[in-house]
Amino acid sequence: MKKFKIIDTWISIILITGFLLTSLIKRDETFIYGYFVIGGWQVISMIIHGINGWFTNKGSGRFAYHCLVAVIIGLSLLGALVYPVLYLVMIVMIFSAPIMAIGYTMMCYKEVYVKMQRPLALLK
Repeated sequence: MKKFKIIDTWISIILITGFLLTSLIKRDETFIYGYFVIGGWQVISMIIHGINGWFTNKGSGRFAYHCLVAVIIGLSLLGALVYPVLYLVMIVMIFSAPIMAIGYTMMCYKEVYVKMQRPLALLK
């Protein structure tokens, strides 16, 4: 588990940094691709965490984040039937997705480098 979580955290950091820098340099549609690549990676990570039950206890930050993403996916599916809902979700997500991606990465970082420390390492 720890090896996956370390790799997961660093892939998220590299993807966010890479797409941010590439978008600033190229100034084209690269940032849109970044939304899908980073979001896709983080959804895969969430699925793996959910299947394995890692840090997904009811009341935890990860559990709340999973519920938030489930609501967003549900509203997006509803938007397929009711067009104004999809438009509203898209407008909200264009601004909140980068914040959510950074928050998810910070949550992963905290789980690896704070919560998974050995008890003696916390006594420093």
